[in-house]
Amino acid sequence: MKTEIKTNYNYQEVIYWLEQKGIELYGNQFKIIDTDYPIVYKLIAYFLKDEPSCFQYGINVNKGILLTGPIGCGKTSLMTLMKHLAPIGNKFSVKPCRDISFEFIQDGYQIIHKYSNGKLYQSEPRTYCFDDLGTENNLKYFGNECNVMAEILLSRYDLFISKKLLTHITTNLSATEIEKHYGNRVRSRLRELCNLIAFDNVAKDKRK
Repeated sequence: MKTEIKTNYNYQEVIYWLEQKGIELYGNQFKIIDTDYPIVYKLIAYFLKDEPSCFQYGINVNKGILLTGPIGCGKTSLMTLMKHLAPIGNKFSVKPCRDISFEFIQDGYQIIHKYSNGKLYQSEPRTYCFDDLGTENNLKYFGNECNVMAEILLSRYDLFISKKLLTHITTNLSATEIEKHYGNRVRSRLRELCNLIAFDNVAKDKRK
């Protein structure tokens, strides 16, 4: 028998609030569909630091979120909404991986430093959600090829160990594809760095 989760939050009210925020950001057609509730409940529990619910869901509040699922299932819009839901101390920025790769072409290796240790003249590292991991390409900077996101993720793993810095990621890559793109080291570090929350592989493309 499934035990009832004891929580101080009314998740239906939170979902209503998220839908209103979604309409504000994305237009009147925005809706959180019932079949996504299991995913959304886990994200709400995590970002509100609702520890009894997180415990029930097997989510570690001291790790980040790796949100996976097919193209168009709503990963980016959900993480953008969570940015608004998260309390002040847990705020984060959503950064598309493709944008980071374009910045790397422009500015080179200092970009790896920017997204791991923080801005060049700013000592405090920031919490990021790297959006759409796998859509960027390996890039050459003055002839040297660099897997930019692999380098950033490995640096952030070191900061997670030393400073408890959180990293969130969205991707439509499977674990095997992550290993193929970024190597076994990155795949195993991600396991330690993030809680995996996965949409069903047949989740509907909401853009259609």
